[in-house]
Amino acid sequence: IVNKSSYLHNNNGFLFLNISHFFNKEIDWNYDGFGKLWTYNLNYFDYLQQKNISKEIGVQLIKNYVKKDAFIKDGKEPYPISLRGINWVKFLSQNHVKEEVIDTTLYNHFYILLKNLEFNLLGNHLLENAFSLLFASYYFQDDRLYLKSKKLLISQLNEQILNDGGHYELSPMYHQILFHRTLDCIQLITLNAFWKKDLLLGYLRGKASLMRSWLEAVIYNNGDIPMVNDSTFGIAPSSKELLKYASELSIYSSNLPLSDSGYRKVSTDEYELFIDVGSVGSDYQPGHSHSDIFNFILYFNNQPIIVDTGTSTYENNNIRYSERTTRAHNTVTINQHDPIEVWKSFRVANRADVKIIKESKMYHKASHNGFRKFSQTHIRTFDMQPDKLIISDELAGHNEIGAEAYIHFHDSIAIKTLAPNEIFLPAQKLSITFEGRDVELYTENFKLAKGFNITVSSIMVVVKFKKQLKTTIF
Repeated sequence: IVNKSSYLHNNNGFLFLNISHFFNKEIDWNYDGFGKLWTYNLNYFDYLQQKNISKEIGVQLIKNYVKKDAFIKDGKEPYPISLRGINWVKFLSQNHVKEEVIDTTLYNHFYILLKNLEFNLLGNHLLENAFSLLFASYYFQDDRLYLKSKKLLISQLNEQILNDGGHYELSPMYHQILFHRTLDCIQLITLNAFWKKDLLLGYLRGKASLMRSWLEAVIYNNGDIPMVNDSTFGIAPSSKELLKYASELSIYSSNLPLSDSGYRKVSTDEYELFIDVGSVGSDYQPGHSHSDIFNFILYFNNQPIIVDTGTSTYENNNIRYSERTTRAHNTVTINQHDPIEVWKSFRVANRADVKIIKESKMYHKASHNGFRKFSQTHIRTFDMQPDKLIISDELAGHNEIGAEAYIHFHDSIAIKTLAPNEIFLPAQKLSITFEGRDVELYTENFKLAKGFNITVSSIMVVVKFKKQLKTTIF
């Protein structure tokens, strides 16, 4: 899979996170003018995989980095070392580049990584460390690195890949990234079978089959992934690319139903409904989680209608906070209080436990206790019928307390209010009605993420109610 163009040849220009910057003379590998994630991307060297980069330019960039090795800051952290190491190994191997000064620096970086594995962060970070050490072991034919990477890969994939094949951080974007990395490792071992022959290849193929199964279960017919938790456009390889790559490696789907990840997807001839009836994941590493219990996304005739607001930044600011709160998702708050407390960029405090009450292919009912401080239990039912979708909310508790339900529309959708409790989508000829206690609805604008640092204005409907709300889409 070829990376999109992020190195711009004129004047050492780079484009990351939809922000471009040109270094007039020398590249400042520590440049932090656009936040740490932009600096990280500069140090990843993903651009070595783009189509239009030549061997000469790639080697020049690597040598420039090597020359400034003593001054590198963020790039010496384990995560950028991991990604950069894989990209250097790929580029050097594919272009038959063998230079001692490059290999010495690369080897030293891998051993910095070995001594600083990210057990403090775990999750996708530690898994990327393990993938990178596997590439290092094959490139240098280093048994110590191989044994460490093999041990880490097996332990972390066993921990992080759920029974339904989903990655336990519950981000479809990170699932795509880690699926891609797993496929690359399978390709690496297959192409270098002369060096190591053990059970790791078969193990990775089994995990990849699970991961393919989950990806196929959640993607929409048009190829989109649900933009839930920390997911956004333009970062991971597309599902189409990944499935093609997997097929080329003879990795086929395990065809498992969605289960442990807490996600469900229901499809009819016209509708595709994605719902979240799971708890925060993972419990001990929820950094990429949002407060979105019972969130849903609706596609109609292969087009997005009701959407998640997505992710446009990882910076510790008000935008990041608001994109993680319940109000940014298609679910319910009580007196504008969230069932899950998110804070800073990657922190979660108070959690909610989800209980599945009843479910079948076209019917899902679950409850959560995230409103226990109000002595309320939120119960939501998704009833998918051939000609309509009914979403029922119940606040089970002694007190009649004010609540809010949110529905976010794609920026291509126009809506009209037909009555105090009904809206209409003219282009799609869809009506949405709201029935319940003290129902009051109004519209607001919100910012829909189209990628990092790109948002567009769109419309959401806020529905105030008490005790019960029945939302019918038909």
